[in-house]
Amino acid sequence: MQKKETPAVRRLFCILKIDERGINKMAGLLLIIIFIMYIGLGIPDSLFGTAWPAIYRELDLPVGSARYVTSLISAGTIVSSFFSASLLRKFGTGLVTFFSVVLTALGLFGFSVSSNMVYLLFSAIPLGLGAGAIDTGLNHYVAMHYKASHLSFLHCFYGVGVTLSPYLMSLALASESNWRGGYQKALVLQGIIAFLSFVSLPLWKKAGDKPVESGKREEGRKESSLGELVRRRTVILGWAVFFCSCAIEFTCGIWGSTFLVETGKAGVDKAAQLTTFYYAGMAVGRGISGFLVSRMTEWSIIFTGQTIVGISIMILFLPLPSALSGAALFCIGLGNGPIFPNLTYLTPANYGIEKAAAAIGSQAVASNLGILLAPFLFGIIIPVAGVGSFPWYLFGLFVVMLMSTWRMSQKLKRERGVL
Repeated sequence: MQKKETPAVRRLFCILKIDERGINKMAGLLLIIIFIMYIGLGIPDSLFGTAWPAIYRELDLPVGSARYVTSLISAGTIVSSFFSASLLRKFGTGLVTFFSVVLTALGLFGFSVSSNMVYLLFSAIPLGLGAGAIDTGLNHYVAMHYKASHLSFLHCFYGVGVTLSPYLMSLALASESNWRGGYQKALVLQGIIAFLSFVSLPLWKKAGDKPVESGKREEGRKESSLGELVRRRTVILGWAVFFCSCAIEFTCGIWGSTFLVETGKAGVDKAAQLTTFYYAGMAVGRGISGFLVSRMTEWSIIFTGQTIVGISIMILFLPLPSALSGAALFCIGLGNGPIFPNLTYLTPANYGIEKAAAAIGSQAVASNLGILLAPFLFGIIIPVAGVGSFPWYLFGLFVVMLMSTWRMSQKLKRERGVL
């Protein structure tokens, strides 16, 4: 006799748009587990930027030296992204994800006991290596097996992770446990997710490897070289969009708290709380996108999000109290959050199924370069222009992103009529 789901599970399936008629129950349960594991990707990403104002003061470090840690994390992410495809083929998504979550947990432990810059740099290595494999593996699996709405919800759960960890850090900064206590709380959460990843390993085999949405993604999977992609102007414009979107996301996450503190808008603990709202905005934006994708085109969601980002950056130029500056950061996350998942899902339609795999891989590299370079460059700018140049830096990235998106959409409309 077939086991029936409880009403709670059925309601969760409904909220996450998991259609039991199109997705078998095992695949639906696995999707929920994947969403939870993607929280583990977000937990480490927002901790460092939130804690940095307290870290550099306690360890007596230059404020701009955060770029060395963030760039090493990003470099590790890029390296693991390059090798993740072969690892996934050899070991499977479930096993690779489990060991990657364990790596990020080790990195969090290292940060929690760090007493100088050397410890921070060593701890950044497993954090970056683990994050890259989780990101590539789960994105690829969901994109190939589920729907566009599910990819948006996947990134929404990343937003849950990056929202939860700065909240925990703000509580720690307001108490006697300081920033190390924040890392310890995040480590406990990551340990729970690692345990869940381990016990769910049998689900990956039971759910099967065949795509749920067969047809459009399995046909014509002909490899395309990087040289072929470079010759297409739309691909290069897409790289610019991914680069700038992720650059804005991580520059806000890493330097937003420092901007609020150094410009006198908020104290260390208050700035950490406001940074939480930024990440909450990103989670909310991706969650809304998951529901809107059946009512709006992906391109409409992308352009609407970019409009919100532009207006919100302009608000940061104004001498406003901390609450309104925090609201502006929230809206930047709200608008920028849906851009990555929607543009990723459009890749097969934009470039053809035979070029989709190579294109998505190149987009991941462009995104990670934005994550690597943009916060690092702003750290170099700070001694010259000051932390107050933060809105100008974001505005420059926004202009490049907006112009690249518009030109890309126009060229694709002429080439393929995909809009």
